[in-house]
Amino acid sequence: MAKSEHIPRPRATTPEGRDQQMTALAIDAIEKRIRNGTASAQELTQMAARSSPKAKLELKILEQQYELLAAKTAAIKSQAQSDETYKNALAAMQMYSGHPERVVDYED
Repeated sequence: MAKSEHIPRPRATTPEGRDQQMTALAIDAIEKRIRNGTASAQELTQMAARSSPKAKLELKILEQQYELLAAKTAAIKSQAQSDETYKNALAAMQMYSGHPERVVDYED
């Protein structure tokens, strides 16, 4: 089998996987044109921009922003669970103290 031939891969079953396959095929096609000297200026510029330090830094920033958002979401969910647990504990203590009819709402 010649070096330039690709082994056919099965089509991805998810939209995300399909997008990754299409991106990989596009990059492979551009790489082939770069190697044989037929790539357009736009393709060369795009490939250079993809690997620039600025592009890498922007990607790293986006990844960190995603992680921060995920951590904030987890903290909010955890706080809601803690609030519910605290509310249930207070209700149980009121019941045990003989005042089940007295409901205290500690909502802000």
